[in-house]
Amino acid sequence: MDEADVRQKARAFVAKVDVSGIREDLTPYVVAANAKVKKDELGEGESGYTITKPNGKHVITVNSLETEERQRFTVCHEIAHIVLALESSHEEVPSWSYAKRHPNEIACDTFAAELLMPYQQWLSLVPKEEPSLELIQRMAALFSTSFPAAASRFASLSDIPCAFVTMERGAVRYAARSTSLRQAGAWISPRSAIPVGSVAHRLRSSGSSAADTDEVAQDIWFDNWEKGLDLWELSRHYAGTDTTTSLLWFDNEDLPEVEVNRFGVRVEDDGGLAELTGQLPWPGRSRRR
Repeated sequence: MDEADVRQKARAFVAKVDVSGIREDLTPYVVAANAKVKKDELGEGESGYTITKPNGKHVITVNSLETEERQRFTVCHEIAHIVLALESSHEEVPSWSYAKRHPNEIACDTFAAELLMPYQQWLSLVPKEEPSLELIQRMAALFSTSFPAAASRFASLSDIPCAFVTMERGAVRYAARSTSLRQAGAWISPRSAIPVGSVAHRLRSSGSSAADTDEVAQDIWFDNWEKGLDLWELSRHYAGTDTTTSLLWFDNEDLPEVEVNRFGVRVEDDGGLAELTGQLPWPGRSRRR
């Protein structure tokens, strides 16, 4: 089951539920999953679990010591296990970490994001403006979710070329990309080091929690990418957990024209001379460094 399958199943589940008040109350999801939720003080790093009774009823237990937004995410994550029929693999890995996490857990995170920030609601409420720290924080508060979850959702559903990168202990763990970036074959390699020259690298090197926005070269982030084009990077570093996030975006006119194969991989130029057309190669509209 790939990410697209998970999103499709999540949206089908959401479509059967009245989500008009879901930003305040997750009960419609819980009822649809034939479950009930109870809160208990669990151990540090343990967000929750589900027990299925002989009668088929599911009991979702969430850690009452965690934040309300974290508890909401846990409820939706556990519902994902129920709906997708995926076994839990809650090993000694923090829930915010992508390192060594089981594919089932990552799939359930994807499902949970679809439940917390329903596709149609998100599109109707997100402002049609460039991203900013304030915009992402506003959307996170509106949907009672975390800043990284809201930023990832923004990137995935953005009309502009946009990506959200999660990093841990100096290495890239996951990158969510907008449709236009996926179609252009833009790729950020998992497990690669945070690129030197990025805002993320600068903030992490400072050793303290901070956030900043600046303009950097596109090819700093994307593999085998055209040089001379810029993008904006909004980055946050959390020193306590040594995690870093970056939201990357630029105008559609600054998206290189590339050819990709049926697997979404960029087709490289063979280096031959371009065919003569009789027209002068005037500069395009893309902003160059």
